[in-house]
Amino acid sequence: MWMCEDNIVEVPFDKEHLFEQILSPANLNRAYKAVIGNNGSGGIDKMSCEQLFSWLLANKDALIRSLMDGSYRPNPVKRVEIPKDNGKMRLLGIPTVVDRLVQQAINQVLTPIYECQFSRSSYGFRPRRGCHDALRGAQEIINAGYIYVVDLDLERFFDTVNHSKLIEILSRTIKDGRVVSL
Repeated sequence: MWMCEDNIVEVPFDKEHLFEQILSPANLNRAYKAVIGNNGSGGIDKMSCEQLFSWLLANKDALIRSLMDGSYRPNPVKRVEIPKDNGKMRLLGIPTVVDRLVQQAINQVLTPIYECQFSRSSYGFRPRRGCHDALRGAQEIINAGYIYVVDLDLERFFDTVNHSKLIEILSRTIKDGRVVSL
């Protein structure tokens, strides 16, 4: 059982076998489909989503072996600037397609564990939540009589995340060091 923002929620997961769940063929297949479905641009290696299948045919076993023996290291991200509404530029990091596959496989296993712990008022990067949900939430707040809005953009937020603190927080729930080290 987990204490969440609003109530106690039963979260069914096997904490002892998370690493195996991440590397399970079914989970990796779902991750592959999600990455291909997103059809994002290639990373520094210039591999496209269309090339991932043939790469996996030749390299899947080596990738899984590197994940299992702890030698897997993600590639550096490709840095791309995109314009913001205010005329400034936002720096994006684009991982390689293979690294996105690994990230997606991890995400699919960890999201059910952590999702219930997030704020009900949080809408960004959440499953089954989007901008229309955020607008409905804002309308409820307005209807409740609130009249002030704070608009902020945390500049370079992801560049300044304290990774040691993040790993400490993950380690409170995830006891398998292989998962945390990924």
